[in-house]
Amino acid sequence: MPPAPPFAIKDLKPRAYQEAIAETAKKRSSLVVLPTGLGKTAISLIVAADRLSKFPESQILLLAPTRPLASQHYSTFKKHFAGLEEEDFSLVTGEISQKKREGIWRAATIIFSTPQCVANDVRAGKLSLENFSFLIEDEAHRCIKNYDYTYVVKMYREQASRALVLGLTASPGSEQAKINQICKNLGIEAVEVRTRESEDVKRYIKELKTNVIKVGFPSRFVEIKERLNKILAKRVEELRNRGLLYGKFATKRTFIELQAKLMRISKGGNKHFHILRGISLLTEIMKAQHLLELLETQTVYSVNKYLEGLEKEEKEAKSKAIKNLFGNVEFQLAITKIKKLVESGTEHPKLRVLLDVVKTEIKSGNKRMMIFAQYRDTVDKIHSELDKAGISSRIFIGQSGERGLKQREQQQVLREFSEGEISCLVSTSIGEEGLDIPEVGAVIFYEPIPSAIRRIQRAGRTARLQPGKLIMLITQKTRDESYHWASYYKERKMHGILRDMKDDFDRKEEERQSKMQKSLGEF
Repeated sequence: MPPAPPFAIKDLKPRAYQEAIAETAKKRSSLVVLPTGLGKTAISLIVAADRLSKFPESQILLLAPTRPLASQHYSTFKKHFAGLEEEDFSLVTGEISQKKREGIWRAATIIFSTPQCVANDVRAGKLSLENFSFLIEDEAHRCIKNYDYTYVVKMYREQASRALVLGLTASPGSEQAKINQICKNLGIEAVEVRTRESEDVKRYIKELKTNVIKVGFPSRFVEIKERLNKILAKRVEELRNRGLLYGKFATKRTFIELQAKLMRISKGGNKHFHILRGISLLTEIMKAQHLLELLETQTVYSVNKYLEGLEKEEKEAKSKAIKNLFGNVEFQLAITKIKKLVESGTEHPKLRVLLDVVKTEIKSGNKRMMIFAQYRDTVDKIHSELDKAGISSRIFIGQSGERGLKQREQQQVLREFSEGEISCLVSTSIGEEGLDIPEVGAVIFYEPIPSAIRRIQRAGRTARLQPGKLIMLITQKTRDESYHWASYYKERKMHGILRDMKDDFDRKEEERQSKMQKSLGEF
């Protein structure tokens, strides 16, 4: 048998912190937490080369949550991994028939796929993970509950004789229980975490300036808000009076969980009036709440589009709860005021501020920006206003729905953005995670988000190779303010949890090594 070729990385010089993290990941199954843009893939390349050097007849599996992201990793490995031929790398997706996949699983050395595709073939007995010496799970914060990620790593740890797992994420969340569950599911033995402030990272990144712009909430909007709040308060009070809701404070999550609980009770056969009334009240609450969220944080265009959808439901008598909502005097008064805003061409003041910010950035020489917004209607409106102002922009959204962008269309948009044909990429959450989007001079949050994971991912689109700006628009005295501080404190909490976990794992490893040395000494 000829000697194995030297497996290594080519045309890529790893940074010191990447090499340090990789040294840990070579020895123990590790969770690596690095902000977007700091090179998590380089770490997986280093460890992959080490595993094949040790076990040249083995295979490696890299999982990513989407086909575009799996394809991106496939291209990166082919470009930077030395010692294999092109046919040794395979991208396996659901578009390939199961029969053809079966041959690829056996023949390829490094395989890139989605968890769904791998899970389906493992369940069907078409794929054994026994010969895989290394499993990489990108966006590892998804490795919770019954997601296919969890199933694949479970089967890998059961089947592989030389199992080593690497979980990669920009943020695993801020809840101790969730982080513990991710580590348990992955079989984690070490945690490596870096931030932009880490001593061994600082010299590789550029300055990130954060600018929080506070925008006033107009009195005409406040009047509508007050009407909607009256509706919400009355329905929450009725839920409490019926003994369905307890506690002083109730959040959006509280209502969603309570409705799910009441739906389960109803489907189980309990059709008591209190239960059915509770379900109806919660539907009204969530519709009114969403309308209020759009009013406070988005655009009048978004508010009106949502209202038109509700009006259609009401006319088609699809929901008794919607009928009740439209029969409410306060709701009718709110609708009237919303329609007056639409008729007068009044928009949320954040939209004007956003246009001013973009124009200022362009004048200062910034030719590439990314604008994030939560909802597609808002993305549409922002794109439309930029177009009217003569600013080149494109929408970047997911594939679902009638207005969705297919994968080919998404790639075309990113090419145009990369080549400088457009100045602004207006994106929903699809632009936050994983995809190889060119670095931008500024990231603009049209609204803050309460998620630490998403905040970190958005911010990671700038200030890598050149100085960058993070600009947040916050409507005063609205949920924008609470969302902003929620994500800020969640991020701080997450770093504290991860530091403690790293120390705990390292202490356990030292104890294990000490016991091993003692045993060898006695022997």
